[in-house]
Amino acid sequence: MLRIVTDGAADLLPEWGEEFEIDVIPVNILFGEKSYLQGVELDNEGFYKLVDETKRIPKTSQPSPHQFVEFYRKVAQKGDTILSIHVTAKLSGTYASAVAAAEELKGEINIFPVDSACGSLGIGLMCREARKLERAGKSVEEIIQYIEKIKYNVRVILTLDTLEYAKMSGRVKTLQAALASVLNVKPIAVLREGELNMAEKVRTRKASLERVIQMAKEEYGDKPVYLAVVHARDLSSGEGLLEQAKEQFNHKDTMITDLSISIAANLGPGTVGLILYPVE
Repeated sequence: MLRIVTDGAADLLPEWGEEFEIDVIPVNILFGEKSYLQGVELDNEGFYKLVDETKRIPKTSQPSPHQFVEFYRKVAQKGDTILSIHVTAKLSGTYASAVAAAEELKGEINIFPVDSACGSLGIGLMCREARKLERAGKSVEEIIQYIEKIKYNVRVILTLDTLEYAKMSGRVKTLQAALASVLNVKPIAVLREGELNMAEKVRTRKASLERVIQMAKEEYGDKPVYLAVVHARDLSSGEGLLEQAKEQFNHKDTMITDLSISIAANLGPGTVGLILYPVE
């Protein structure tokens, strides 16, 4: 049996975990002295409530190698193979933890860690496609080959509604240029080839959402894509962005979901993003 594992920085549609048999190792959310497992002890709304009450932004930390070892043992049966697909190694140590755990479990469980060079629903879509390929009879080596080929063509384009979270978290160094600018600017950040970089700064929310679509269109044109939107506590903006984007792209499937806590903690509520995933 092929087990597919990802981490809390991946966004999945609620039904995907069961439908495509994807297991998620939670990220650690640290509020002062207290630690929560994302999605297990703290859901998205609970996270925002805690931020509102404490006026503090939590720190996030990747699962440790020990947590990975325990998780792999929990999800795998004897003889199983694990394909472990994780958030870009340029933004997190999660992949390194998975590699260390895989080494420790050598001879006990066959584990293939993969750096997705991506984040959010981009990883979720990789996991979904990996399961589809496995069900179509592809080997784990062929699936990894597919991911290595596709990962640099997946694009995540996000616009932030506030710079306060990025400023308080201090984790998103690539956004520092924006932080030095006027506070009411709406930065657009692009995750490309594993790195999250400030692409542009736009003055208004409306203009930033329109620019997200334009930037994606400039890159993808009429190529067939899976079209996805993620949002942090702003469903109406997310739905509006998806409706506009549907008119612009040659989409084979569309979807919308919440942005995971581990990303929202660094970018803030009101963050809305477009994910384009090439159809092969």
